[in-house]
Order: sequence, then C-alpha cells, then structure tokens
Amino acid sequence: MTTSPQGSPAPAPGFDPDVFADRHLGPRGREVRVMLDQLGYDTLDALVDAAVPKTIRTDRPLALPAARSEAEVLAHLRDLAGRNEVKRQMIGQGYYGTATPPVIRRNVLESPAWYTAYTPYQPEISQGRLEALLNFQQVVEDLTGLEVAGASLLDEATAVAEAVALMWRASRARSGYVVLDADLFPQSLTVTRGRAEAIGLPVVVASLEGGLAAGLDAVLAGGGTLPDGDLVGVVVQQTGASGRVLDARGVVAEAKERKALVTMATDLLALTLLVSPGELGADISVGSAQRLGVPMFYGGPHAAYMAVRKGLERQLPGRLVGVSTDADGAPGYRLALATREQHIRREKATSNICTAQALLAIVASMYAVYHGPQGLRAIAERTHARAVALADGLRAAGTEVEHDVFFDTVRAVVPGRADRVVTAAADAGYNLYKADADHVQIACDETTTADDVAAVLAAITTAPGAEAASGADRSSGAAGEGSPRADVDLPEVEGALAPVNASARGLPSPAAALPDELRRTTPYLQHPTFHAHRSETAMLRYLRGLSDKDLALDRTMIPLGSCTMKLNATAEMEAISYPGFADIHPYVPADQARGYAELIDALESQLAEITGYAAVSVQPNAGSQGEFAGLLAIKGYHRSRGEEHRDLVLIPASAHGTNAASAALAGLRVAVVATAEDGEILLDDLRAKLEAHGEQVAGIMITYPSTHGVYEEHVREVCDLVHNAGGQVYIDGANLNALVGLARPGEFGGDVSHLNLHKTFCIPHGGGGPGVGPVAVAEHLVPFLPGAPVGADAEHAGVPVSAAPHGSAGILPISYAYLALMGPDGLTEASKTAVLTANYVAARLHEHFPVLYTGPGGLVAHECILDLRDLTAATGVTAEDVAKRLIDYGFHAPTLSFPVAGTLMVEPTESEDLAELDRFVDAMIAIRGEIDRVAAGEWAVADSVLRQAPHTAASVTADAWDKPYSRELAAFPVPSLRATKYWPPVRRIDGAKGDRNLVCSCPPPEAFAAV
Repeated sequence: MTTSPQGSPAPAPGFDPDVFADRHLGPRGREVRVMLDQLGYDTLDALVDAAVPKTIRTDRPLALPAARSEAEVLAHLRDLAGRNEVKRQMIGQGYYGTATPPVIRRNVLESPAWYTAYTPYQPEISQGRLEALLNFQQVVEDLTGLEVAGASLLDEATAVAEAVALMWRASRARSGYVVLDADLFPQSLTVTRGRAEAIGLPVVVASLEGGLAAGLDAVLAGGGTLPDGDLVGVVVQQTGASGRVLDARGVVAEAKERKALVTMATDLLALTLLVSPGELGADISVGSAQRLGVPMFYGGPHAAYMAVRKGLERQLPGRLVGVSTDADGAPGYRLALATREQHIRREKATSNICTAQALLAIVASMYAVYHGPQGLRAIAERTHARAVALADGLRAAGTEVEHDVFFDTVRAVVPGRADRVVTAAADAGYNLYKADADHVQIACDETTTADDVAAVLAAITTAPGAEAASGADRSSGAAGEGSPRADVDLPEVEGALAPVNASARGLPSPAAALPDELRRTTPYLQHPTFHAHRSETAMLRYLRGLSDKDLALDRTMIPLGSCTMKLNATAEMEAISYPGFADIHPYVPADQARGYAELIDALESQLAEITGYAAVSVQPNAGSQGEFAGLLAIKGYHRSRGEEHRDLVLIPASAHGTNAASAALAGLRVAVVATAEDGEILLDDLRAKLEAHGEQVAGIMITYPSTHGVYEEHVREVCDLVHNAGGQVYIDGANLNALVGLARPGEFGGDVSHLNLHKTFCIPHGGGGPGVGPVAVAEHLVPFLPGAPVGADAEHAGVPVSAAPHGSAGILPISYAYLALMGPDGLTEASKTAVLTANYVAARLHEHFPVLYTGPGGLVAHECILDLRDLTAATGVTAEDVAKRLIDYGFHAPTLSFPVAGTLMVEPTESEDLAELDRFVDAMIAIRGEIDRVAAGEWAVADSVLRQAPHTAASVTADAWDKPYSRELAAFPVPSLRATKYWPPVRRIDGAKGDRNLVCSCPPPEAFAAV
C-alpha cells in the first residue's frame, strides 16, 4: 500500500474524495478507457471533438468560481440562509405559515424514493406516487365539492389564468369577456391579465361584494367600458385578498342567469369550515395547497389545484390521475385523458403545462392523510379562532376592523399609519401586510399562537400615532384583557383528531364567527385512507409501502431521452429545508431576504455565463413557463419596433409539443418546418417557409442538440436565415446537458432560450415536478424579461409568468449548489461524459436496435433513438412491449415513441457508471433475443413474454400457469435479478378502459378485495 509522508494511505490515483465531480460522474478511470475503446477513440476530448461541430464550439472556458467541497458549499449555504431574516410571517396573500409533519418532511420531501422519480407516464412502475396524487385529487374534490380535480398546477395565479382560458374554451364564444373579482390576490390579477392580453381574451376587473351587476355598473360609472359580446365567465375569490369571506350565491346566480361559467378561487383549509364552491354553484375551483404542510419557500414551489364539475373534465389543463384495471383485472392507476396534453395535441392542447408540482401535491395529500378530516378542521378552527381573538382585541383597543366576516385575515383600519404599524410589528418580529396607507392586514395560520396575537395587538395599538382606545385602556388590547377571547386557551389539536377547550369552557365555537349560511355542513375525506394513518408508525409504513411500489433513481438508472435523469445529490438537496430558505414569505421586505438576493443574483449571472446570454430570469417555475416567457419577450420586442404583425412562429416537426402549445398561449400562430432524413431541419423547407411568410415571421423555435439526439451541423445557417428574415431565434434548452462548457446558445445564434434546472442543473423531477425554467435572453430582449407580479418593476416590462417574483425560489439552492460543487471544469467534464455514455450505449446496441439518427462522425449527442419499426413490422412486437418488458428486468423504460413513433429514446446521463450502463445494455440485448423467438415462431406475439409483461409476484406464483414460457423467464430473465428483484405491483394497465370509464377519485377498499 502506498502511504503519504505522514504514514496515512495516499489517495488512489485520479480520485480525490473531496472533489465532488468524482462523486457526480459515473464513469471514471478504467471505465472511461473501456468505453472509449468500444468507440475507437484515444481520449474523451477526441470523441467530443468528433461529435460536436466546430462551428458551434465556444472559444472560451466557463468563467465560474472554482469547485468547492461538499462541506464548503453547505457551510456557504448555511451562511446565505442566515442572511435571510426569519420572522413570524403574517402577510398572507396566498402564502401562510404551516407545520410540515416531520414524518412527511423526512420521508417524502427529503426522500430520494419520492423526489428522484419521474412523471408517471409508465404507470406500472408508478403506482405509489399515482396513489398519492389520487389522494390529492380526492382532497381537492371533497373540499371544493366538485367532481373532478387535476393532479396539480404550477401556482394559484397561473391556475386562475388557466381557469379563464378553460371558460373561454368551454363556452366556444367568439366574443365576450370574463369578469375578475377585484379582491383576487394581486398576483393572480396581474398574471391573469397578462396572459389574457397575450391571446386577446378581454377581461374586466370589478368589485363583486355588492353583486355582479353592481360591480359592472361601478366599472361603467368610473369611466370604464365593457368589451363587446356576452359575459363568458366570472372569477370570484371566496376568501378575498382583503380578508373578507364572500357569500357568492348572488354572484353565481347572476352569472348563471347570463349563461356564464363561474370559477371560485378558494382556500382548502378554509373549506373545512366554509360551504364548498360546488354547493354554491361554481363550475370550477382553483387555489393553492401550500398551507397543507408545504413551506412558503420564498414563493414556491407549491401545488396549485383545479377542480371542475362533471362535463368539463376534458377541458382540464395539466395531468389527471384516473383508475383503470390491469391485465388480471386488478385496479390500477394511470394518467388519464392524455390526449388533452401538449405532447400530443401541440398548439391545440388545453395548456402548455408539462412539469407541474407533483412532489408538493404529494406532500399536501399526505398532510391530509395524516391529519384526516377531524385534524384539518381542528387546525382550521384554531386558525380562525386566532383571527377572531385578534379582531376582538383590535376592536377593544379602539381600532376598526373592516370586515366582520373573515376566516384567517383581519383588515385593520389605521388611517395614515400603515407604514408605522408595519414597522412596529416588524421590530417586534412580525411581518404584516400593508394593503395601502390606511389599512394593515394580519393573516393567522396554524402556527399562530396566543402569544403572537398578543404581540401583534401590542405592536398595532402602541405604534406611533395610535390614538387612545375609546372607552378602553390600550393595554387591554396588548395584554388581551379587553378581548373576550384573547385571554383564553384557544382550540388545539388533541392527538391528531379534535379541537378541545372551546366547548369545555363554554365559549362559542370559533366557526360561529362565520354566518350560518356560510358554514359547511357536508362531510369530506370520508375515504378510509384519510382515517387509517393517524400514528406516526402507521404513516411511516404507508409512505414506505407506496414508495416501494415505484422505480426511482434510488433503485435504477432511468434512461429517459430528453429528460436528463441525472444524479440529484444529497448535498444539493440538503439546504432547501433550512428555515432561512423554507420559512421566508415572497413579499418580505428586501432587507429580510439578503441571502436569497445574493443566491439568485449569482445563479442568474452564472447561468448567463454558461449560455452566452446577457441576462437570465429565474421567475418561470417550469420549462413550459420559460418557453412562454421567452416567446412573450420576442413578441414584446417586435411590438416595441412597430412590428406587431410578426405573429408566426416556425417550429420543426420534431419539436417537443410544449413549443407549439407555448406559442399558442403567447398568441402566436404556428407553421411547421419539415425534418430531413438525417434528422436535421430541412433547409429547403425553412427557406420556403421564410419566403412564404416573410414579414409575418416572429421567430423560430429549435432545440439544440435536436430532439433527434444529434448535433446539427447547420444550426448557424438556420439562425442566419431567420435573422435575415427579421425573426428571432429561440433555442430550447431542454438538451443543454450536452452543451455546458462546450458551446453557448447565445454565441451560435440564439436570441433567447429557456433552461431546465430540473434537467441539466440537478433539481429533481419529483414524480412530475417541481421544476424551474429560467429564461435567458440577449441584450436587446432584456427589457422584456418577466416583470414582478406585485409592485413596480423598473428593470423589466415583460408579463409576469409566475405568482412570485422569483418563481420556485425555494429549490434554487439545489442548482446553486450543483454549480458551486462542480466548478467550471467539472461542468464541462459532465457534458463530455454525457456524450460518452450515450455513444457507448448506441454503439453496443446498434446491431440489435438500429440507431435512427447520427450526427458528425456517425456519433450521437447525449441521447440516441433506437428504431424498432422494422422489428415491429416483422414480428408485431412494439416499442411499448419492450418498455413494459424492461420493467421485469428492473428498469424504467426509455422515452417511448417520441419524437418518432415506434422508437425508444435513451439518455444515460453522465451519472451512470459502466456497470449500470452494461446492465441496461445486457437487458436490451436479452429482450432482442426474446423478440427473435417471436420472429422464429416459438411464441405468438400475443402470448409472448413481451406482450404479457410486466409480471407481478402474484402472477408468477399463481397455482395455474398457462404461458408458453417459464415462470423463471418471466420473473428472472437474468441471474442478477435473484438478488435485487423489483416486483411491479400491477400488470399492464388498460389505458383505453380508464379513459372510457373515467374515475378520478380513490376507489373503495372493496375494489382490491380480490387482489
């Protein structure tokens, strides 16, 4: 053994345990040599030089800080978190303090079994998270009183905007307008108006407290006008931004009389006490599930929701979990009505949403499972009681409370003193909301204590300028002596079940502060799931049982093309739970978020350096929203030059469906550019389209490397042609993992790109979100970056695309940590290694499954498409059969039939080592052997091990076995599986049956009785 001068063992050659890149990269040393030998290259640089066209290579290295160790980065992140000042957050406006049960935080939010999973497109290996998302849908359906709910949206503001678009689609109106409640949260108003303007949907903002007609009359009386046409829909906020709770029955009746649809923005916790939107006659309900156990995270990520009445389910945006059956008739879950979505319907989709907020929806669903209906109601009663005590104390101290009917938010009238009151409260450790110069609002939540109520009362009633309380000693407000409720124990949760104290002490029920006609009398969360897991032991085992049903990166490679399922390192994930990051409200004063400001500024600057653009905004909270923001920037730029007529976007036929859907959302038309036989854009067709459309062309959207998995050699020519025609070039950053450190989109012709931090920069996919889709722009587009959703933004005039100024800020420390850990050299090495692993897999599999497209030197980029179409034609075995059979080998399938039907697209990423790559290759070769047995006539395809896949433990251990292949081949096709077998919980799910008989709520236990 080699020793150092001090006598301790010396590090192995080429490996330093403190260099994070050596932990992130799978292949190293001898493994790299083996892979290069397979490809016929002497060095990794030689391979990259052959694969990546010289015309796009950057001539300067990444100017980023040098790599740091995990310990150094975590210490730095703790310091940044410490620069954020954590106060008691009573700002409200859609963001509230909440207590995430530790069993959920540790075993869902911080568990790689949950956060490294992919979107459940392959339902057989996703039953655990599908059940969790179905629980979320059930919570939303029960509390809103509407029949069908989706599996999450991005945030409440965009959910309101999606509801407005849904009402227009459902109405089929060619003209008309939608009325928005003036008491919607400010960010909802801003985002919705911006989106509506982008696609030309007229909206009118009106106060609805006095009714719909009265609100519209007030608009006219104030000098406003109403658009032509009939009323299409109304959006009303049940628990308003001002705190008031509105009895919406009158507004709903007026809207229905005019044959308009009604959307109600609601609060799920409040709905445990308030009559549901469905009972009030609403057609649609939207809101945020944040306060169900999800930290504020400085604005996100949080799961928004949408529920609709029966008949509107096919208009829903986003994903929908439904119930079907498997090949043996057992119940199974799957994503339903997928034909609504962007990856199929492109510009005609119901939305451009791809990644949503699955992980946060799961956290919220488990919060409801853990607390159950009694616990949720107890938390709501306690929250409401704190607000009632606060209001009583203010009145006793002589301060007017504007609204008599409220749930959690008290609006205090403080003429001319709002600034002083907010400052006094902040000095005492509390953040309040300044509505205007004369009003301050205080939002209570489940974390609010009696001491908090007393402290806030003291701050308000003793702030400079406060007048003496009329008929009462001011100290009574501070101490609570003059309040009928502030001096008593308020309802708490006993165990996890019920409120106590109130009835025992003869106090009125807290809900009595709400009028009887607004109080809920209908039950909710009656399914056994919401009653069976009260103890932590039961909850822990429920969570473990669900995660054991699924395949995630903690078990296996996930070779999904165009998805970059790379390592989500624990060190990168750790900081998101720090209170200094998790417990910050998005609207705190800037001096309370200095750590976040430093982190966000540095991250945006580093992403700009990586991409070669002038500026970056991290506001878009999904890749789809980054696309939308980028297209709005292009649209705004043309408008600023008097070229509003440029409204046509060219999109290659191979593009991801979100490109076309985002263009439609931005109010742009789409023209498709053909693809050549080698996978590149067909230049002749591009020239023809530019010639035909000329002055109408706003730009082109291309993905680089292309969705065909190759570095296109003529990308600069494509960019030049579009620029010469007056258009802008949008380069989709979905495949940036093959470019970092090698090429910069902003240098080879891009004007704007969106990035996927949940791909290239290590934010995990979370089973379908969260994601972050920063938009990066050239200098001339900087003024058109997304503006702030609330307040003035002197720097950017673009339309806000997220409810919070920095979108899903709470997960930005993940990507920040990745860049800090890797450094410029590590990032560049990651791109090179991604090219190496993809080409190694392609080379080993080519003789068994031809690689459809290759680029320079016969090489691929960071992914490859395996062409099964000839095999399917000859044998009947489909790409889907291969995908399902891979489950029996313990693998998540590659991307199925995208971008070419009948193919599999494989992206190994740089994080998989040679052993895992070979395990996947060996499985694919073995499956090819099974296909050959079908071709030889040994099995009919319908009876083959491929068509019957996947095989459950129950199916291979049943007494009867009538298959033409052995049980051993079904379950253990390779010997290594005997030691590490993953058993799918269901056999192949019948997708068509699930769509024909749509069920989107939890099935009764009896449905599983025969399983």
